[in-house]
Amino acid sequence: MKQYIPILTVAGSDSSGGAGIQADIKTISAIGCYGMSAITAITAQNTTGVRSIQGISPQILADQIDMACSDIPPIAAKTGMLFDRANVEATAEAFIRNGIRNLVVDPVMVSTSGSLLIERDAIESMTRLIFPLATLVTPNRNEAIELTGETDPMAQALKLHDMGCRNVLLKGGDFERTDMKIDYLYLDGEEDLITLTADAVNTNNTHGTGCTLSAAIASYLALGFDITEATMRGKLFVTRALQAGARVAIGRGHGPVNHLFGPRHMKFKRTYENKD
Repeated sequence: MKQYIPILTVAGSDSSGGAGIQADIKTISAIGCYGMSAITAITAQNTTGVRSIQGISPQILADQIDMACSDIPPIAAKTGMLFDRANVEATAEAFIRNGIRNLVVDPVMVSTSGSLLIERDAIESMTRLIFPLATLVTPNRNEAIELTGETDPMAQALKLHDMGCRNVLLKGGDFERTDMKIDYLYLDGEEDLITLTADAVNTNNTHGTGCTLSAAIASYLALGFDITEATMRGKLFVTRALQAGARVAIGRGHGPVNHLFGPRHMKFKRTYENKD
């Protein structure tokens, strides 16, 4: 029997459909993998901002992860908004219990519109409990500064590595440029950063790009690509999704990218066991 390529996302729900669980499932499906979810919090939001957030109970969150993993073990997983300390702890314990691998951690702290999406006492728990479990951690520039107190990408990467992050993707490392977007990839044991570039896309529709990127990287890791290749393919996926959605008018604020610019047929595990 053939098997799908299951990916688990543990994140918050976005009622406007552009970020969080919704963006993750769209991305995973578009790449041809099988998406599963454990919801950490429910948000009332749209393209202009977040009105309110309600966390899911830690027990329900843990049960979601356990039930998904016990029946359909994921080949990769990702986290987004973990909301509060109790849910960070429940997630970490469930990941250890279920032997989660190929974990991509997007340390979501602030939305595109500037709203705080995590309680402050959860940040310490996330760095202590979740980061050491991760294959890759993907902070944006502001999150990296918040986490490390540093502005230099290499200093940020080294401090995050000291926190237990084996590999780090620093998003938007060259924040001021308008012609090109530059990210920096730090790999465990390497002395230099890998510079990843992409043409900047002139669009207001950038809602959920971080969620989309981490979900795409997790999907490509599950398909057998190494961290560098999975990250490059994830970055390309986001660029193409931005381009495809650039001229779409949806919402009055930061609209979503076009996740379904080129959806793939569902892929199967047997196909990738013998991949060249």
